[in-house]
Amino acid sequence: MKRSLFLFFFMLSCMGFCQQLSYEPINPAFGGDTFNYSWLLNSANAQNSFTDPSLSNGNEDKSELAKFAENLNRQLLSQLSRTLFNAQLGEGLQEGTFTFGTLSLEIFDSAEGLVINILDTSTGEQTQIIVPNN
Repeated sequence: MKRSLFLFFFMLSCMGFCQQLSYEPINPAFGGDTFNYSWLLNSANAQNSFTDPSLSNGNEDKSELAKFAENLNRQLLSQLSRTLFNAQLGEGLQEGTFTFGTLSLEIFDSAEGLVINILDTSTGEQTQIIVPNN
């Protein structure tokens, strides 16, 4: 009898501490509150110790002389390409098809304006530039 009475009170006390469990996600991608997004992103970025190597331009390790040589090389190549462009196309853009190494330029006038199609024949990449009419 004492055992059953003890067991009864023990079960009664256990039922008093029980409650229904509910789960609410924190991450907004899984149904959580959308206001948690910026906090979670900032927390993840603060813990991230990896850096993207493509974002660094590599100028930190170069001396002033190396930076100067690189800048001079860039200016010479720019002047050379400008000279080639003027020799091929004259002072202005004329309609026609022109080739610069692996680049093929097609220039024509349309209702939208002056259209310049640039095609890289080695990779097949192409882009279009439209200069609007005034």
